[in-house]
Amino acid sequence: MTQFIVSEVRVGRIQPLGPSGVPSGIFKTPVAGPIMAGVTGIDGDEQGDRRHHGGPDKAIHAYAACNYPLWSADLPDRAPLFRPGAFGENLVVEGAGEADIALGDTWRIGDALLEVSQGRQPCWRLNLRFDRPDMARQVQACGRTGWYFRVLEGGAIAAGTRARLEARPHPDWTIERVSHLLYHDPLNRAALSEFAALPGLPESWRNLAETRLSTGRVENWSRRTDTPQERT
Repeated sequence: MTQFIVSEVRVGRIQPLGPSGVPSGIFKTPVAGPIMAGVTGIDGDEQGDRRHHGGPDKAIHAYAACNYPLWSADLPDRAPLFRPGAFGENLVVEGAGEADIALGDTWRIGDALLEVSQGRQPCWRLNLRFDRPDMARQVQACGRTGWYFRVLEGGAIAAGTRARLEARPHPDWTIERVSHLLYHDPLNRAALSEFAALPGLPESWRNLAETRLSTGRVENWSRRTDTPQERT
């Protein structure tokens, strides 16, 4: 798979999320016409928690449109929510999913050159977004996470653009495989060693893999996936 279509480009300002009004940029609306993408993301896009969201390694979040009907089938009571923009994505992707995208892929989208940096690690804000206390864990378990791009060359991007693959240095390390390793086979030492050695891997992920290798233990996911009591 060497092409996909960006059917929508979306940005969002910080808005209150959930009953306690957590600041969040998850609510994103479509952009009409070209818009600039730079090292820190798309012009006009915001994140409510800059410590865990955004930054060069998480500049642009993409999500596969083929996932929306799967979610609707899994969670019919939330089906009206599963449409473009549901997961706070900047790019709605037609024609590719987590099994088709690999770490280190470089894609030309309009004038910008983007590199796949990592899959999304779902956090508890998704629980508030979908009003389900287990939503982040469900996203993690099924692997329909989407993925992040870092921006190698800034430029204008627009909805309706065909993305073209320019390089694929790690074809075996798809987003799907990474999710399986991290959450379903988490102490596979051979795979963790290979994963940790990948050039361009974000330091947070390299540290995660190296810590598992050195301790033989899996980190506690609950602080990331379970909504804090004061936020419910």
